[in-house]
Amino acid sequence: MKEKIRIASGQGFWGDLPRAPVDQIRRGEIDYMVMDYLAEVTMSIMQKQRMRNPEYGYARDFVEMLDEMLPEIVEKGIKVISNAGGVNPAACKDAILESAARHGIENLTIAVIDGDDLLDRIDELIEEGHLLENMETGEPITEVKDRLLSANVYFGSRPVVEALEKGADIIVTGRVTDTGLTLAPMIHEFDWPFSDYDKMASGTIAGHIIECGAQVSGGNFTDWDVVNNLDDVGFPIIEARPDGTFHVTKHDGTGGLINRMTVAEQLLYEIGDPSEYITPDVVADFTSIQLEEEGENRVKVTGIKGYPDTPTYKVSASYRNGYKLSSSLVYCRPDAVKKARAASRILKKRSEKLGLNFDTFRTELIGLNGCDENPDRVQSALRNSNDLPEVEMRISIRGSDRDDLNRLGKEVAPLILTGPSGVTGFAGGRPKASEIVAFWPALIEKSASTPRITLYRNNENS
Repeated sequence: MKEKIRIASGQGFWGDLPRAPVDQIRRGEIDYMVMDYLAEVTMSIMQKQRMRNPEYGYARDFVEMLDEMLPEIVEKGIKVISNAGGVNPAACKDAILESAARHGIENLTIAVIDGDDLLDRIDELIEEGHLLENMETGEPITEVKDRLLSANVYFGSRPVVEALEKGADIIVTGRVTDTGLTLAPMIHEFDWPFSDYDKMASGTIAGHIIECGAQVSGGNFTDWDVVNNLDDVGFPIIEARPDGTFHVTKHDGTGGLINRMTVAEQLLYEIGDPSEYITPDVVADFTSIQLEEEGENRVKVTGIKGYPDTPTYKVSASYRNGYKLSSSLVYCRPDAVKKARAASRILKKRSEKLGLNFDTFRTELIGLNGCDENPDRVQSALRNSNDLPEVEMRISIRGSDRDDLNRLGKEVAPLILTGPSGVTGFAGGRPKASEIVAFWPALIEKSASTPRITLYRNNENS
């Protein structure tokens, strides 16, 4: 058993810094690199891509990174774990194998974890009594069944651990939890039993700390002005030990900041009840966490308590829910706010005369009430501004008729010459309606969905 392992975060979301995984590999020692690409809306985007091209449906920039770094990854013995497979992990695996062939790399073992995609099984599951009720409204999924775009189970660390035990060098998954990607190497390396809930919680919290990449390294930090060299920000690393304690750190010589407050802020990010953070692996108690700074950019995390996992998986489904259109014009002083409000009224009246129907017609004035709509504070800002130098009028329209929204889009640019004076900015061309993808959270018995692990080497199943 190793005395410690170093698990590096390479991406915090689909579209994160392209150089981050390269830096993690080249600027210091790591044993594992975990890369998180999936959010609720990401699965529906990938599903749309796959519908247009059956070879798509995964994070293709993940493969681009691997193509650049694969020789170094293999040479250094770094294992890579990522949910970049999205809704098509098999295609992602094929692209990686093609990259390995181009580099002349042999004996590379890739594990594909799937079985999370329920979209083609919805009717079967409903017949079996799995109603997949919306966790917020209680409605059964039959209400939106015909508009579903995606439906995926959140698997935990177990299939990733199994893939590691089978010798996988690169693990590509579908919808595996962000925390499970980091927990799995700890279970594998330290031989933790799944029934040791304190250790399961420790690995889960370690995963939560680094799942958003450089957010724990000073990015998006409340006290951002004390963070140095964000232009060269170092992504976080978990230095884990067999007893369940770990340190949060980053490579020496990189920018950013890791201290007690950056870690504490990340711990509070996207959680509900802090005493019951529910994952497929464990229920973690965030109130038990103890943080201690041990040198520059090094925080020790101890004292974590955990409790048995629940009998259900969470299901993240998405469905079509109408259309939206947005656009903006920038008005300058004098009377920038008055001009923008008048333009909004004109646009709405013209839409009414055209007989266009919308569910929502919303106007925000960026610079005045785009972030804070409290009327008292808005009026105070107006009184103290002595006439804002400019304001952006942003309109946001929602409705069920795409044609009506697109017709309104033709009315925005004409405001430049048929509305109040002082338009100084209009970008992006004529706005067009886009589809709204809505989120449907549900629970399902774990027995209803089983992860599948398949290993590949040299394009053959092993």
